[in-house]
Amino acid sequence: MKTINKIILIALAILTYSCEDILEEDISDDTIQILSPANNAKIESNVVGFKWNSLKGADKYRIQVYESDQVLVLDSLTTKTSITLPLKAGTYIWRVRGENYAYESIYSFPSNFSTTIPNDLTNQQVILLSPENDKFVNFTNITLSWEPLNNASSYSLTVVNTATSQEVYPKTDLTDTSITLDLPTLADGTYEWRLKAKNEETETKQYSARKFHLDTTIPNQPKNTLPIDNSTQTVNSSVTYTWSIAPDIGNTKSPVSYIIEFASDMDFNSIVQAQYSNSTTLQYAFSVAGVYYWRVRAVDGAGNIGTNSAGFKFTVN
Repeated sequence: MKTINKIILIALAILTYSCEDILEEDISDDTIQILSPANNAKIESNVVGFKWNSLKGADKYRIQVYESDQVLVLDSLTTKTSITLPLKAGTYIWRVRGENYAYESIYSFPSNFSTTIPNDLTNQQVILLSPENDKFVNFTNITLSWEPLNNASSYSLTVVNTATSQEVYPKTDLTDTSITLDLPTLADGTYEWRLKAKNEETETKQYSARKFHLDTTIPNQPKNTLPIDNSTQTVNSSVTYTWSIAPDIGNTKSPVSYIIEFASDMDFNSIVQAQYSNSTTLQYAFSVAGVYYWRVRAVDGAGNIGTNSAGFKFTVN
């Protein structure tokens, strides 16, 4: 019997550790060897390719790039052993480490490099500013902007529907670094805007590109579920409010969140509390007795606001 008890205790001890901790290789004392850019490298381009050796036991890699005054430019996780980053002319420092579920390696020794922008634009890229990649919007007069590229005299822009590959907006010989799209009939969908720069002799070989999602469909009206209408609650007791909503039928389905309002009158003229939720449930406790009403409306990632649900009454004793 004692032997059986010991076996059980050992098994329980093992189970207190996650499977990942047991299986992951300890890389705490390891260091990754960087390949490029090497220390004190001088790069004649605004596009820098970072490369390093793989590390046994690492599932992913964290790369950090700083400006010379220690301003962080990039802090990114990748499963690859290389990454390409557009950078302005200047001096930079970079380092990389390996990571897995349980451990992190030592960062590589910081490596310095500098970038200059030549007249030849072939191997350069335009740095896009806004909107951010994969932005959801509910309007068609979207303003696109980018950083000026040294030695570029003009820019060429194209906007493409990613579902159909149809070009919906071509524009060449742009001399400004921003443009507001004038596309009042643009349908809901996902679009990619691509930008090139050129001068009298050369142009960028590669487009800079980002996507945006046009969503003008208003979210559906939620329906209150629990607590039911005319229910009773207890002061300072947490209550779970739930509601349902029909699936979005629009071409672009923005992420949906909810605004839950509590009022002291049925017309919701006196809002006593407003709460936010990313799911169709909310827990809340009232500390003051009285008669209240609750309702909920949906708001999507593009900024479309749905209709409020019908208000449910409840009494807090």
